[in-house]
Amino acid sequence: MMNVANPSAYDATRPASSRPERGVGVALDRLLAASADELERLYRGARAPSLDNLRGDLRGRMLDNVLFGGPIAEGLRRFASTELFPWRGKSFAPVDRDHGEGINRIFSDRLRRFTFSTFIGRSRAGDFDAVQLDYDRSDNPWVIRQVKDEIRELEPGLYLGQAYFAFPRERLVLYFGLASKEVR
Repeated sequence: MMNVANPSAYDATRPASSRPERGVGVALDRLLAASADELERLYRGARAPSLDNLRGDLRGRMLDNVLFGGPIAEGLRRFASTELFPWRGKSFAPVDRDHGEGINRIFSDRLRRFTFSTFIGRSRAGDFDAVQLDYDRSDNPWVIRQVKDEIRELEPGLYLGQAYFAFPRERLVLYFGLASKEVR
């Protein structure tokens, strides 16, 4: 169990589950084991990273879908832990001190779709800042333009994100994790 009383003390050196790592960091595997309540506490206790530190390809993992419970949620969690899950992560490039851009990697690290702009802004989850990922760009399909992601940093190179869907009203739909290659 994660130390949710002190989210900034997240222990990335703790042993991973007995399931072998399959191309994603062990730290992401540990986050996958957290409940939605634990993920919310970790998210609130994390910090907004600098846009300059968000660069390159980060491995991704869908962690928890908050819309569904029971067997559907458990099935989605299991699917997300396999190599068959289509989302591979996000790639980031800072533009200047206050703005950046990025794109999602799906099915493989070479297939890149769904661009976004990044900036620091107030989180939808509380009275604190987060890196906002804005998909409302003309090159994205309408449904993707309704996605509003934001991320906070648990430790250097390890990020926890919330994904919101803005239609018909804005609501949290899932948690996701991102990790640089250096994080294990």
